[in-house]
Amino acid sequence: MDLILLCVFLPLVTVAWGQYGDYYYGPYNYGDNDEWVNVYRQGFNFQCPHGQVIVAIRSVFSKKEGSDRLWNYACMPASQSLGEPTECWWEEINRAGTEWYQTCSNNGLVAGFQSQYFPSVLDREWQFYCCRYSRRCPYSCWLTTEYPGHYGEDMDMMMYTYDYYIRGATTTFSAVDR
Repeated sequence: MDLILLCVFLPLVTVAWGQYGDYYYGPYNYGDNDEWVNVYRQGFNFQCPHGQVIVAIRSVFSKKEGSDRLWNYACMPASQSLGEPTECWWEEINRAGTEWYQTCSNNGLVAGFQSQYFPSVLDREWQFYCCRYSRRCPYSCWLTTEYPGHYGEDMDMMMYTYDYYIRGATTTFSAVDR
């Protein structure tokens, strides 16, 4: 789960398509560009307000800062077609220094992240905060192709269409690149 992995982490995010139309919503408000949810080499916990899910992820990489990344997220209310959130929970931890693939269990959507940096492996462990809604929507999942071509590239991934959701992520780990 090093930053290389994280660079590939959010890139290969799985998304779910909701049952109602393609409504475009404009650019997401991350707040001030200097507002990150973490500082280099530190842990963080980010959760969307109740009833909202993650719809955009921004990240910048720094090799000189321990091959770590700054992270920022944007939230948006889930479609009314999904109903109200019925339960939210933290998924299992994805350990640092390993490859992993995870989606929210029980038809959940990603509504937050928790992460801790480990200098011994120059990597982060991750945990997803997932929420399930009262109405299950039909959808198909796939890994998005929106990802940096190289582990050190910056990323800015957004769900441009309403009723598309982040359900999980996958990553790789390279002990050489860290």
